Amino acid sequence: MKKSLFLYLFIIAVLMNIFTYMYFSKRTSYEETHSANTITKFKDSLNVMGNKLSEVDYFSLENNQNAQAYFDNSDLRTYPSYHDLAEVVKAKLIALNDDPNGNPYVGQAQLGEQKFIINKAKVLNHRWIIADFSDGEYWGEVLLKYFINADDTVSFEIVQSVIYQKTTA
Repeated sequence: MKKSLFLYLFIIAVLMNIFTYMYFSKRTSYEETHSANTITKFKDSLNVMGNKLSEVDYFSLENNQNAQAYFDNSDLRTYPSYHDLAEVVKAKLIALNDDPNGNPYVGQAQLGEQKFIINKAKVLNHRWIIADFSDGEYWGEVLLKYFINADDTVSFEIVQSVIYQKTTA
């Protein structure tokens, strides 16, 4: 009886070891394939987002080599790079928000109590800027031409301005 009990316990222990070994080996291979699939999905997502970002950023001074060459060939030695120039142009445009009547380059007359100010601007190339403006109630966008004058001042000219209709929520 004692021998058969030890035999049964031995067989049960061997079976438990076999099942445990199989479980952990399958689990390890599953985790490896699952992590490889997850990494592949993340790489694909990064590629898709990178493509979308490059498509969105197509119209920008940073990606427009012709506009960059324009600045490289000009007499604007005050600005060491087009990055610095773009930041200066945006800063000068947004600094015009301090005007008591609002920014004069939004292309819209004041509609309410608040003045229109430019919230965000993007330098598209060596000549154009697109900007977003609002007065807290109405929103719009404006396309501007900009010029760097010989005395390193910046002048702006409105090309087109649009204001969106007020939506009721």
